[in-house]
This record gives sequence, C-alpha cells and structure tokens, in this order.
Amino acid sequence: MNIIEYEQRQSIAYVKLNRPDVLNAFNFDMLCELQAIVESIRIHPDIRLVILTGAGDKAFSVGADLKERQTLPEPLVKRNLNKFAEVFNAIEALPQPTICALNGYAFGGGLELALACDFRIAAKNAVVGLTETKLGIIPGAGGTQRLPRLIGEAKALEFILTAKRISGEEALACGLFTQLVEQENLMQATESFANAILQNAPIALQQAKFAVKQGMKVDLQTGLQIERKAYEITLPTEDRVEALNAFVEKRAPQFKGK
Repeated sequence: MNIIEYEQRQSIAYVKLNRPDVLNAFNFDMLCELQAIVESIRIHPDIRLVILTGAGDKAFSVGADLKERQTLPEPLVKRNLNKFAEVFNAIEALPQPTICALNGYAFGGGLELALACDFRIAAKNAVVGLTETKLGIIPGAGGTQRLPRLIGEAKALEFILTAKRISGEEALACGLFTQLVEQENLMQATESFANAILQNAPIALQQAKFAVKQGMKVDLQTGLQIERKAYEITLPTEDRVEALNAFVEKRAPQFKGK
C-alpha cells in the first residue's frame, strides 16, 4: 500500500495521505514520499491545480507519528522536524493553486500542512488545532507563522496557547476554512471550487498567486513592484489575446497556458 496516493485527472493532481489506521499520522517515510510527489508536481507542465486530502472519514492527519517519535534519538527528531519544514514550504511555494480537503481531524502537523495550502475546504465533522503545547513543544512546521498571518495574531495565540480543538464552525468564522460542507459532499465541493479557478488563464493564475504570496512578505511599495512585474509576464501571452478576442466575440475563452 502506498502511504501517499497520487493521481492526475486532467489538469488536477490529487494527493491523498494514506495511513488511515494511524489517522494519517506522518512518519519520516511519508514525509519523504510527499516531498518527492510535490517536486514532481512543481515541474509538471500539465498540472494546473492540486487537491490534498486524507484517506478515511475520520482524519486528514493528526500530525507527527508520536509512536515513531518516541523511539527516535534527538538528532533524528530534528531530522524529522527539518523534513516537515522542507515539505510544507515546498507545498506553499508550488506555482499551482492548492486546496486542502479536510475530511476530519487535523491536529499539529496535519493542520500545519493545511495552512501551507492556499485554501481549506472542510467537512462539518472536521476538528482542528495546534495542540503541541499539551505535549511540551510548540508548532514547529510553520504553525506559529502561517496561522497568525491567516486569522490574526490574537486569535492565533489563543488557539496555540490554549491548545484548544477548534470546531468547523469556529474555523469557518475566523477565516481558517474557506468552506464548510457535509462530509459526503466534500470532494464535490472541492472540485467545484477548483473548476471555478481552472476556468481562468493558467499563466495569470500562477502570476497572481506569486504576486500575493511574495507581496505579503514585503512592504506595500515593494509589493506593488512585484505585482507590476507579474502583470508584465502576462502581457505577451497568447491567453491574454484569446481572452480579448473571446470578449469581443461573446464566447468563453479557450486558454492554453501559453
């Protein structure tokens, strides 16, 4: 059994964490396999969007495999922590839009993986949290940085310092989730959201994501320069001309990613 299931359907890459017997907890092998898949997606010319989810109907991922963690000496614990950071940073840096379909629990590293994605669509039974302080540690795979940037400093501190488990309704209300849907409708809703994105020009999508992601790291004036350069990349594309022609001809554009 593959611990990461991977499938490409048309222009969408589907990545599924596949250790349902341990609630899709991450061991080192799983992190390495996910890293290899993410790298293959990054350079794949035909993949325009990525959907990540978990196997089963209980959990997206409960984070690090604590049974494995208990057996590791400190140097290997640090190795695993570094691998978490590498993989999640690579997911955040993908040029393609990414959607996390949260099919259940997401704690610790599981939620940190979801935070590395652009969007989070969750089943109503999803419960999430950065619960590391209960274990005598802190979120170490981006949680202390990505969560406050998404929902604000005070609310992120509340969640992290109390190690509370957050309901789907609360996560939606504070902006952590993009949508909250019935469990049986999760993939349908995720794919519907994906298709709304995929109707638009591929190069423009990547450049818009790049401008937002990079612009959030700098001051406004530098961000505006990043935006201008990203815009200029779209100017000579065939897709831009096609969009103008389609507008004049009152038809849907046929984008080619060129």
